[in-house]
Amino acid sequence: MTIRFAFRLVRVLLHLVQGLLTCALVFPWAKAERRNTLVRRWSRQLLAMCGVRVQELAGVAPLSHALIVANHVSWLDIFVINSLHPSRFVAKVEIREWPVVGWLVAMAGTVFIARGNRRDLRHIFQGLVDNLKTGERVAFFPEGTTAQQGTVLPFHANLFEAAIDARIDVQPYALRYVDRHGAFHPAVDYVGETNFVQSMLAILRSQGVRAQLVCLEPIPAAGAHRRELAVAAHDAIAAALKAS
Repeated sequence: MTIRFAFRLVRVLLHLVQGLLTCALVFPWAKAERRNTLVRRWSRQLLAMCGVRVQELAGVAPLSHALIVANHVSWLDIFVINSLHPSRFVAKVEIREWPVVGWLVAMAGTVFIARGNRRDLRHIFQGLVDNLKTGERVAFFPEGTTAQQGTVLPFHANLFEAAIDARIDVQPYALRYVDRHGAFHPAVDYVGETNFVQSMLAILRSQGVRAQLVCLEPIPAAGAHRRELAVAAHDAIAAALKAS
């Protein structure tokens, strides 16, 4: 174990403890604006401790009220987006099982969906519509799982219906992780048999990870079908990743 790796690991563990205390002692009484500020700051600090530098590439202005959809590469994705534009996330229930981090993202307002549970999906869907109608920014990963960098899997269309019902736009975000040469960084890959702990340790041992995010043109949901929205968002993200 190198000194740099050990130092990073200790800092991250202490930062996770701080996050737990903040969620337990501050979040229950904090207003939405204060919570967003804390989430943004904590996420930026976590990424810095992991050696991940965040870059927001030139795109369009991020909407303060929209249904955000992004390609899914790593457990880092939630924190990259939250470090720039804090959002209420919808994620697969497996994320809740991640050590410590799962509890933290839950306390930050993440809603978890169990695969194949239609009753759960209907309940969560109505909650999303209500959140969107009150002016929140809601985000999810429509691939439903992480994908190899450079690949965008087909998007599941169900949750796009929330934007139609809430009458707000869908805004795609394109995410990639590169090294100093601009190539996809191998330490960030989170596919196959790789588990959360293995992925975190690989990132802590790595160097020069740059997380790049670009906000793309909003897609009006009014009068659209959810499948049309899913295809349009998928194609926009795929094109942005190919062009970057």
